[in-house]
Amino acid sequence: MWAQDIRGSIAYAKAIGKVGIITEEEVNKLVEGLGQVHKEWEEGTFEIKAGDEDIHTANERRLTEIIGPTGGKLHTGRSRNDQVATDTRLWTVEAERDILKDMAGLLEAGASVANENIDVLMAGYTHLQPAQPIRYSHWLMSHLTPLMRDAQRLQDMIPRANQCPLGSGALAGNAFGVDREFLAKELGFDGVTPNSLDSVCDRDFVVEFLMWHALMLTHISQFAEDVIINNLLKGIYIDDAYATGSSLMPQKKNPDALELLRGKAGVALGKAVGMTATLKGLPRAYNKDLQEDKMLLFSAVDTVKDCLAIATGVICTMKPKPEYLIKALSPEMLATDLADYLVRKGVPFRETHHISGAVVRLGEDENIGIDKLTLEQLQGIDSRFEADVAEVWNYEVSVERKCSTGGTAKSSVLKQINDVIAFSKTL
Repeated sequence: MWAQDIRGSIAYAKAIGKVGIITEEEVNKLVEGLGQVHKEWEEGTFEIKAGDEDIHTANERRLTEIIGPTGGKLHTGRSRNDQVATDTRLWTVEAERDILKDMAGLLEAGASVANENIDVLMAGYTHLQPAQPIRYSHWLMSHLTPLMRDAQRLQDMIPRANQCPLGSGALAGNAFGVDREFLAKELGFDGVTPNSLDSVCDRDFVVEFLMWHALMLTHISQFAEDVIINNLLKGIYIDDAYATGSSLMPQKKNPDALELLRGKAGVALGKAVGMTATLKGLPRAYNKDLQEDKMLLFSAVDTVKDCLAIATGVICTMKPKPEYLIKALSPEMLATDLADYLVRKGVPFRETHHISGAVVRLGEDENIGIDKLTLEQLQGIDSRFEADVAEVWNYEVSVERKCSTGGTAKSSVLKQINDVIAFSKTL
C-alpha cells in the first residue's frame, strides 16, 4: 500500500498547510519529497531498512532522509491509526473498481458465447434428474445472471468503503482543526466517516468484501461444477489449456482448472468467517488484531482476479457438442408439455398433471418412449387426446413456448444476452 500511503500523506501535508501548521514552502517541500519517495518505489530502488516498522514509518523515514527535519512535521496531528484506515480504504476501493472491470470482461465474453450458440438445445435438470429441454445459451446465462448480481453488490459496496477516515487521529479526532472534507476531496473519497472513534477501528468494508468474494466464488464454483458434469456427459468440450492428463492413465483429461475454481469458494468462506471472528471481541478503538485484515484482504483480491480470469478463459474456449447434448434429451422431458397440451383444451392443470403421469407410466410399462405411444393408447388414458398431440414431441417447440421474460424462447434468451452486455458496459 505504498502508493496509497503516499497519496494520503500528500493530501495531509496540504491539509495541515491549509490550517497554518506548516508554511506553504514546507508543504511544497513535503509534496516534492513524497514524489521522490513514490518514484523510488515505482522504479524498485526504494530500500527497506531494519528499523522500518511498517509502510508508514518506512515512507516517513525516507522522506526525512530526502528533505531533512521538515519531514518530521508531516505526522502532526496524525496517527498511524487513521493513516492505515485511510490507506486500506483507498487500496480496497481501487481493487474493487478493478475487479468490476474484470467482471465486465467475463460477462461480455459469456454473453457473446451464449449468442453464438443460441440454437443449441440441451437437457435442463432439477435434483440432477432430467427435467425439461432448454437452450445451451439459456443455461450459460443462468450462470452469468448471479455474477451480474455480484457486480451490482460490489457497486453498492464501494460508496460505503469510499469514506475518508483521515483526520480522526488516534481515536479522538484532530487537535489542529484540519478540514476533513478537503482531505476527502483531495483523495477522491465520497465523504468523511462520521465518528473518529469508529473511524480508526471500522473494518466493515473489509468484511463486506470478504463476504462478497465468498458469495461470488460460490457462483463461480457452481458454474465450474455444472461444466464438469456436462463434460462428463460429453456435452461440453473443455480446452486443453484448462485440463491436465493423468500421470498414470493416458486416456484421462482432468478438468483441473474447474476443480480449483470449485475449491476456492470454501477457502473464501473461511477467510470471511475468520475476519469476522477476529472483530467480534474487539473493544474500541484500534487494536493490533486489526492488522490481520491485510493478509486476508490482499489474498482475497488476488484470488478473485485469478478466478475471474480463469473462468473467462474457460467460457471463451469451451465448446458445446450439440450431438451429445441432444442425446441427453428424452421424450419424458416433454411430459409437462403434454399436460399443457390438455390445459389448452380446457382441462384443469391438476387433472392434466395426473393424466400426463399416467402416460409416462404406460411408456415405462411398454418399455418405449412416450412419443412412441399410439393415439389409441393415449386416448385409452384420456379421450381428449387428438391427432395434433403429435406436435408435442418437438423439443424446439417446447423451448419456444417458454416466451415469458427469463424463459428459454430465443427472443427471451436474446433479451437476457443484450441486457447482460448493456450492463457490462456500465461497469
